[in-house]
Amino acid sequence: MPQNLPRNILDQLRQYTVVVADTGDIEAMEKFRPQDATTNPSLITAAAQLPQYQPIVDGVLLAARKELGAGAAGVAVANLAFQRLAIAFGKKILAIVPGRVSTEVDARLSYDTAATIAQARSIIKQYDEAGIGRERVLVKIASTWEGIRAAEVLEREGIHCNLTLLFGLHQAIAAADAGVTLISPFVGRILDWYKKDTGKDYRGADDPGVKSVTTVYNYYKKFGYKTQVMGASFRNIGEITELAGCDLLTISPQLLAELEATQAELPRKLSPDAARALNPDKIFVDKAKFDAMHAADRMATDKLKEGIEGFSAALVKLETLLTQRLAELEIKNRA
Repeated sequence: MPQNLPRNILDQLRQYTVVVADTGDIEAMEKFRPQDATTNPSLITAAAQLPQYQPIVDGVLLAARKELGAGAAGVAVANLAFQRLAIAFGKKILAIVPGRVSTEVDARLSYDTAATIAQARSIIKQYDEAGIGRERVLVKIASTWEGIRAAEVLEREGIHCNLTLLFGLHQAIAAADAGVTLISPFVGRILDWYKKDTGKDYRGADDPGVKSVTTVYNYYKKFGYKTQVMGASFRNIGEITELAGCDLLTISPQLLAELEATQAELPRKLSPDAARALNPDKIFVDKAKFDAMHAADRMATDKLKEGIEGFSAALVKLETLLTQRLAELEIKNRA
C-alpha cells in the first residue's frame, strides 16, 4: 500500500477529540477501545436482551429480590434492578475504558430536583462501594431547569454531571453557569427535527445540529467556561467530521466502524483559538430567561419533551422485561 495515503478518519479524530462509545454493548467497546463510554435506558434495554448479558441481568434481579424481600411486588424489584443494572454495566465498562462512564438518572425524575439529587447520590454511593472513584463516573441528567439545578448541587458535592437531552443555547449556558462537568448536545435529533419541519436535507456545515454544537462550543471557549462539550446522537459521519476538535464526541459502534473504514484527510474544524477570536453576545440566563428562550425555540421544546418521554418509555419497557424475567427465575427456582 502506498505510504502517502491518509490514515483512517477515526485515528485522526482522536488527535483532536476524545472519542466516546455510545453503546451498552461491551463487545463493541472491546473492539473500538474508546476513552470513555456513555449509556442510556434504550441502550441498556437493548443490551439486557442479548443472551451474553443474561447472567448479569439474572444476578442483578435475584440480588434485588433478596434486598427487598419475598413480599415486594415484582415491579418494585424490577425498578431497583434497573438502577443496579445500570451500575453493573457501568462497572463492566470501566474494566475496559480507561476514562469515565456515564450512568443515567431515571428520566421520569427530570422535573424533580430533589429526587434527581437523591438518585444521583445513590448511583455514586454504589460506585463508591465497588471501589470506583468519582472521577470515573458522570451522572447523566436531562437538561431541564430542574435537572440543571440538581446538577449544580451535585457538582458542589464532587459528583460530576453530564447534562443530556440538550438542544438549545439556553440549556447550554445554564448548565455551564451551574458548573457542570460536561454537556451532551444531540446533533442528530436536531437534524431530524429540521428535516421534518422544513422538508429539506442538510449536509456538512449546513447541518442544524452541527451549527448548534459549533455555537455552543465557541461560546464556551470564548467566555472561558470549564464545562466540556460532547456532541452526541449522530446520524452520519459527515456530522462527526464537521465537529472535529470538539472536546468529546460520543459515537455509535456503527459509525465508529465507518470512520475506521474511511481514509481521507480530516482537518480540525473547532478550536479554542478560533473561538476566542469571535464576538458573541454574553447572555445571562436565570429561570425567566431560560423559560422564555425555551418557549421561543420550538425545536428545543419539542425534542426535550420527546427525549424525556422516549427515555421514560424505554425504562418502562426495561422494567416490564425485568419483571417477566424475575417471574421466570422464581418459577425455575421453585421447581
